[in-house]
Amino acid sequence: MEDAAAKYARYPSLEDRVAVVSGGATGIGESLVTHFARQGSRVAFLDVQDEPAEQLASRLTAEGCPAPLYIHCDLTDLAAIKGSVKRVLEAWGTVDVLVNNAANDQRHSIEEVTPEFWEQSMATNLRPQFFMMQAVLPAMRAAGRGAIINMSSISWMIPSTGLPLYIAAKAAIVGLTRTMAHELGKDNIRVNAVLPGAIATERQKQLWYTPEYQAEILQSQALKRQIQPAEVARLVLFLAADDSSAITNQSYIVDAGWV
Repeated sequence: MEDAAAKYARYPSLEDRVAVVSGGATGIGESLVTHFARQGSRVAFLDVQDEPAEQLASRLTAEGCPAPLYIHCDLTDLAAIKGSVKRVLEAWGTVDVLVNNAANDQRHSIEEVTPEFWEQSMATNLRPQFFMMQAVLPAMRAAGRGAIINMSSISWMIPSTGLPLYIAAKAAIVGLTRTMAHELGKDNIRVNAVLPGAIATERQKQLWYTPEYQAEILQSQALKRQIQPAEVARLVLFLAADDSSAITNQSYIVDAGWV
């Protein structure tokens, strides 16, 4: 599933740190959970996909990593977000790193968007990012430090078509990241965004990677190959670690040179 960990950087500051990852059961989230666990971090991850989540936690525990904490959480439910963070605090006492990863890139046309679909899309792709940050702030402020990484996308920069509400949410995440970095800098809490391009997750390959789309991707990218989830996760590790202690208010693109 992942490249050999021995090839890549080890961050001593992440050992024993508590990292919370939303949408951690599959895709980029699965790679994030795996990479943090292999750094020796205590990882809690939120998702609604119980079977792959439990398999991931078991696999990492069997590897000898600190046992991840899986929490079933519907991120459209604000009470569930608060309850999930409370469980992490009860288990480990603090939150050092938050990665707002969960999203749903369901395709949709302009004509089929109803007010209800709008609310659902924002409740999935934008609202949880803010309320997850709000929920972990007391613990980060008490610790006098924190690293928050919000997952956006290059989709609003290209811009992509065929999913306008997802694009709107991903653009908003960059603005939210920038203002939160300035809001929280006085608390020594860093807030950055990561903007992946076309990442070869199993979901993407099953649903969207037609030969035509793959040809479009390779034509647009400077590097003529697929980008793997691990290549996103390794950037997130750096932004979570003390190695990036002076970096905040920034947006980092992982897209093989598309934009």
